[in-house]
Amino acid sequence: MKRVTSVKRVKPVSLRRIAPRSLAVGLAVAATAAAGAVPAGAAAAPQRAAACTGYVALTFDDGPSATHTPALLTALRQNGLRATMFNQGQYAAANPAQVRAQVSAGMWVGNHSYTHPHLTQLGQAQIDSEISRTQQAIANAGGGTPTLFRPPYGETNTTVRTVAAKYGLTQVIWDVDSQDWNGASTDAIVQAAGRLTNGQIMLMHEWSANTLAAIPRIARTLAGKGLCAGRISPQTGRAVAP
Repeated sequence: MKRVTSVKRVKPVSLRRIAPRSLAVGLAVAATAAAGAVPAGAAAAPQRAAACTGYVALTFDDGPSATHTPALLTALRQNGLRATMFNQGQYAAANPAQVRAQVSAGMWVGNHSYTHPHLTQLGQAQIDSEISRTQQAIANAGGGTPTLFRPPYGETNTTVRTVAAKYGLTQVIWDVDSQDWNGASTDAIVQAAGRLTNGQIMLMHEWSANTLAAIPRIARTLAGKGLCAGRISPQTGRAVAP
């Protein structure tokens, strides 16, 4: 289970009319921009962070794959969005280059079990295997050690939570379901994103063509509400600033 802003021409202003302190600040900002000192992986971060009045988390389940991951990462980067990718262990093991690509693109990687079973129907040892093997597969692929866990289908119980906690994982469900897994149209997915409020999390899947098509409009929708795409805090399980 499972932003480009138009630039207006403004009348040139004489530097002598600008207060010395304001001029110094402006020149410092310009110098920083010219230097291009942006950390690796930060290119996907929204460039208008100052306009953010809140943060939401976009999440994509069921990756990675050589078929869908590259296009998804390109769309997210082109639209200034970052997201949390809840990877299945079996796919992380089979596509390590795509796990590394997720990280390089500025995304965060989470655990979505190894084979996507109904965990609540399994015994503790089986649940442990699903979670632990995924931790290892993602780490081996270069995705780091996940701190977030999404149970398949959002199904959980005390045993699942206990095993997840054993591996230092915070369980993450969602607030808004895009319904892309259920054939939701691109319009419906964009409308779902429009329901997000500060701190909330949205469920999507990386294999959905309609979701891929919705990304530019999701970016515009969030920007219109003053919301930016952030990370999920392992402490609170809510969306916060990157």
